[in-house]
Amino acid sequence: MSSFEKDLSKGNVVKQLILFAVPFLVSNIIQSCYNVADMLIVGNFSGTVSMSGVNIGGQVTFILTNIVVGLCTGGTVLIAQYLGAQKREEMCRAVATLMTTLICAAVIITVVSLLLKNQILGWIRTPEESFEEASRYLTVTLTGIIFIFGYNVLSAVMRGMGDSKRPFYFVLIACVTNIVLDLVLVAGFGWGAFGAAAATVISQALSMILCIIYMVKNGFVFDFRPSSFRIYKHELKMIFKIGTPAAIQNGVTSFSFLIITTLVNSIGGVNASAAVGVVGKFNGFAIMPAVAMGSSISTMCAQNVGAGQWDRVKKTCTVGTLTAVICSYLIFILVRIFPEDILRLFDSSNAEMIRIGVEYFSTFSFDYLLVPLCFCLNGLFVATGHTTFTLMNSMLSALLLRIPASVLFGSIMGMGIMGVGIGAPAASAGSLILIIWFLLSGKWKTNVVRGS
Repeated sequence: MSSFEKDLSKGNVVKQLILFAVPFLVSNIIQSCYNVADMLIVGNFSGTVSMSGVNIGGQVTFILTNIVVGLCTGGTVLIAQYLGAQKREEMCRAVATLMTTLICAAVIITVVSLLLKNQILGWIRTPEESFEEASRYLTVTLTGIIFIFGYNVLSAVMRGMGDSKRPFYFVLIACVTNIVLDLVLVAGFGWGAFGAAAATVISQALSMILCIIYMVKNGFVFDFRPSSFRIYKHELKMIFKIGTPAAIQNGVTSFSFLIITTLVNSIGGVNASAAVGVVGKFNGFAIMPAVAMGSSISTMCAQNVGAGQWDRVKKTCTVGTLTAVICSYLIFILVRIFPEDILRLFDSSNAEMIRIGVEYFSTFSFDYLLVPLCFCLNGLFVATGHTTFTLMNSMLSALLLRIPASVLFGSIMGMGIMGVGIGAPAASAGSLILIIWFLLSGKWKTNVVRGS
């Protein structure tokens, strides 16, 4: 067993979960922090127009990245279950197949997205004032998207093998690099959204390269030689079987946010776009406990499912869910008490942006009472390969609840940005109802990977 592998099917469940989840949580918080840093520095040194450009351009990149991260879920679950079942040869093939597949995906997505960049910005009704800034941001991030994908793939592989510490180290390096470059390129050179995008790509590239170097020097199962990049038919089939629903799920969820961005642009223009963008950046930080615990539950449960340790599966899910709920509820209280203070951190000079942001927070924040349950229970279902259920649930909640509720309350009923914010908790409430039904049905106990 290499230094990257950790058996999560043995030992104290609570201890194992904490030791795995905490580095993962901290790394996600750090990653969210450097996304927030982009908006903070751009807002304070380049103004509302650049903030709007970063928000809009970032939404497009977010969709593409989330699709790839979703596909990585298939690889993470497969690797974790193979490791739990002590199937090392199959695990090695899964790693090689995942690496090769996502490199191909990165190249195709980069080319197609760059060709359609301006059309995409037009489709989402980008305000005229921020169109150029959004275009510059997209050009840079799309050109460097292979680095963004690469780091996420390598992190997913290591987590599938039970290692959440090393991804933390590399994301910390990326965060520090990103903040320094933001200060130099945005605050120093005045490059606005372009500078923020360049800082993001360079920092992700650095973390990916350092990650590869470390892996090669420490006996990782994949050596990154050209001849090692191979696709194995069975592993590819399983990765897509498990990962495709998760990829579509992430894509649909992210797309719903893009539709919301389009609606916001139509209702309130640049100030509304900037305000919702600020809330979105804060939200990326706020949901991290739920996201990290959900992913930790998925990985740890997957290894225990592979080892046939069902009691450990249930205990892992229970402890992780309670932890996520406590953290999210504390964040909800913080947002309800200090919404203006949070918004002023990004741009204290724009009273209109702050006013709109407070309105959006007043309804959107109720989502924090629901998302930890959704993320954690979905993590349990993913561990047994039931990504098709999570896909259908996500599509129904996003397309039939979030978007219609946002349009109904925000536009038709004339509630404006406050009405748009209702869409998020409405979608989570509907999703949670279906999740509870699936949990009580017991269908999630069928292991899709092993067919039992």
